[in-house]
Amino acid sequence: MNPVVHHLLEVLVVAGFGLLAVAAGGPLVRALFRRADRKRPTPDGADHQTPGVLAAATQLPGGSWIGRLERLAIYAGLVAHYPEAIAICLAVKGLARYPELKATTSGAAERFIIGTFVSVLLACACAGLEHWVNGLF
Repeated sequence: MNPVVHHLLEVLVVAGFGLLAVAAGGPLVRALFRRADRKRPTPDGADHQTPGVLAAATQLPGGSWIGRLERLAIYAGLVAHYPEAIAICLAVKGLARYPELKATTSGAAERFIIGTFVSVLLACACAGLEHWVNGLF
């Protein structure tokens, strides 16, 4: 294969999986928030829904932008063979959000934890797929 074409394909794979990590995270996280907040039967048989992660959106402003940047930074770090980027991103995010999380309800903390885990897992999965696909050619 022509080296220029090979390099172009590698760049397109990196960009494509990076775009997937950034763009797919929001809808995936929101779907999991809805699932976490679904009604659950109580011992007396009635449906009960407590204010949870969906209602906590107003307590953690900017979460969707922070999530996008988090996924991009983790993905870029892994693609660049710098896995320490995960620890750096999580430390910065945790320290920055700590005052807000300490002063809010458990719904906000659950939102933070669920959103962070989903974002990190998606970024890692996309980086793994990028390494695998680029290893094919």
